[in-house]
Amino acid sequence: MEKRIDLHIHTTCSDGVFSPKQVIDEAKKNNVEIIAIADHDTIDAYTDEVFEYAEAKNIKLIPAVEISTKSSKCGIHVLGYNIDLKNKVLHDKLYALRNARHIYLYKVTEKLKELGYLVNVDELDKIDAVTKAHIALDVISNKQNENLLLETFHHIPSKGEFIETIMNENCPAYVKKETITPKEAAEIIRQAGGKVILAHPMAYIYEDNITDNDVLSLIDDMQADGIEAIYIYIDKNNKKRNTCAHWKEIARKYDLQITIGSDFHNKDGIHPVIGLLNEDIEINEEDAYDIVHTLLD
Repeated sequence: MEKRIDLHIHTTCSDGVFSPKQVIDEAKKNNVEIIAIADHDTIDAYTDEVFEYAEAKNIKLIPAVEISTKSSKCGIHVLGYNIDLKNKVLHDKLYALRNARHIYLYKVTEKLKELGYLVNVDELDKIDAVTKAHIALDVISNKQNENLLLETFHHIPSKGEFIETIMNENCPAYVKKETITPKEAAEIIRQAGGKVILAHPMAYIYEDNITDNDVLSLIDDMQADGIEAIYIYIDKNNKKRNTCAHWKEIARKYDLQITIGSDFHNKDGIHPVIGLLNEDIEINEEDAYDIVHTLLD
């Protein structure tokens, strides 16, 4: 029997386009029984009203967060599950990280303006957990940037392509953001009673040219409980990369917990939807039970 779970979903509290209630509605429509909202550096989605709404829809909602960090080699996302949502240290650290995002916004806007791009910084500044994705989408959606985008890319790029070409490290609009290390994020999650999971390791392989050994060293340094092994990566050319079998084998070999996530932000016809419907992924009842209950232990 296939059981649908999705432990990595974003909402309007960070850079998703669905509100928390809309995410729950979409999960219900897709017959997903267990979900986790893992917004960037914020747990604002988790209100009493949202928990009650999920319960009314017979959907199990696991408290989660995705913390943005920086290792010595690249940006790393660390997932925390079954966290204490009232933990003061967690709240204080997440607030500081969100504040750093707004400092970054203004600095990167200056770089983008130097390149000739217009950025609606005042509107972006209203977003609590503003991300690179918000900024990139603002740029590529602005008709006044169209000629420069066509000149640079020879087409209108996706936000992912714009980020990887213009905003990431070693790119013309790169700005170093004040951040924390993966190990520090793991410590924040653990002191809040949560399980530590390395998000989408395959993304770092494709985007940052790090190796499996680099990932394993990172996991060891973080003392991570597991990895997001079941994940469909979409590269900057919108090509799907399914390396789930490889990462499941690594998890098995090193006795790591595995999790599954769509990393859902919006329904764009390219990225996986909530529950990873129509992807070459199947989770049976026993595996789903193991994944969820290991996180909740």
